[in-house]
Amino acid sequence: MRVLFLESHPMWIHGLPNGFRDSGHDVMISGPLTEQNIPEMLQEFQPDLIVMIGWGPEQTPVKLDWIHRHVHQTDVPLVYWATEDPTFTESFTMPLIQRVQPDFVFTICSQRLDYYAQRGIKAAHMDFGFHSSIHCPVPIEERYRTSIAVVANAYPHVFEQYTGHYRLVSLFTLIRPLLHEGIRIDFYGRDWDKMKPYLGLDIPKEWIHGYLSYPDAHKVYSSAEIMIGLQNYETQLTQRTYEILGSGGFLVTQDTEAVRSMFTSGKDLVAAASATDTLQIIEHYLQHPKERKEIREQGRLAVRHASYQHRAEYMVEVLQAQGLLPQSIATAAGQGQWISYMDRIRERYEVHDVRPGDTLWKIAQTYGVTIEHIMKENGLTSYDIYVDQYLKIRERQP
Repeated sequence: MRVLFLESHPMWIHGLPNGFRDSGHDVMISGPLTEQNIPEMLQEFQPDLIVMIGWGPEQTPVKLDWIHRHVHQTDVPLVYWATEDPTFTESFTMPLIQRVQPDFVFTICSQRLDYYAQRGIKAAHMDFGFHSSIHCPVPIEERYRTSIAVVANAYPHVFEQYTGHYRLVSLFTLIRPLLHEGIRIDFYGRDWDKMKPYLGLDIPKEWIHGYLSYPDAHKVYSSAEIMIGLQNYETQLTQRTYEILGSGGFLVTQDTEAVRSMFTSGKDLVAAASATDTLQIIEHYLQHPKERKEIREQGRLAVRHASYQHRAEYMVEVLQAQGLLPQSIATAAGQGQWISYMDRIRERYEVHDVRPGDTLWKIAQTYGVTIEHIMKENGLTSYDIYVDQYLKIRERQP
């Protein structure tokens, strides 16, 4: 089977697509979408299944209209994996579904299935996972070696809008008590310098390391003695829960119904139900590296059935049961082909990889082109760009 992923963000590219490839299916990654390259990929790759994921640069209204226009001219099933549920179901997921009209929706929130059914939307639950090519133990790297680390964005803007969000409970349980005791935590992610209203103090600047490239996250998971993992909901697990455990990290997380349903605290990870619990857990395990090692190893075993290959196989089974894929499709021996449409673009175009501090104006000045030219070449509908994004600059001369 040939599966086309309409994605460009590293967080999504390195997960589920690799699971399909592990199951023997050929996978194409679109990279940044333009009105021109969508029909080109459909014609060239001839996919049997098209998948969209979450919230990212390929989910702008204009690009969604392009997807709807071109994909629905084919008879290829279009699937959307709603990874922003339940908080953003009404503000993001539903507008996207109404705009693109996918044939089927998978959601990370089982409690949203009735919601979708009431609206005539075919849906099934599918949780996050991990992939061993990028979520795996690696030797300790000195630049990431630390006692306690957090890899996550802070999301102060979410708390401003959703003042009762469960992530705040997790924040108050796991992070705030350590900071108020002066215990160092190294933070990787955006906006931790804006969290004083929620933490009650400013995090020292030298503890904040900013954006961390998604493919580098497992280096922190392997190098930190303890990883703090926030939970967003009482009844759901975060993506990083699987990724930290799959990478062999020692995870201290919030004691929730979802955590208890899948893991045993003190065996697979360690769960804290209060600020006092957190302080006691940190003090104990920093002094007992042998216990940490045993829990790290068991944590990896606990998530072995949550790989993205398992998720891909489950998705195929559901879609077959729905009549959207033929029953003849099965897991094949060996890996499928991995095709990056962006690699083909690099052969034809001069390409710029966005780095921290880049703006469209800086990039345009560097290459002697206009901002408007870059936006047109890449189908951009705003001036927003993100680190690790690639931008076509100009076509290469023969």
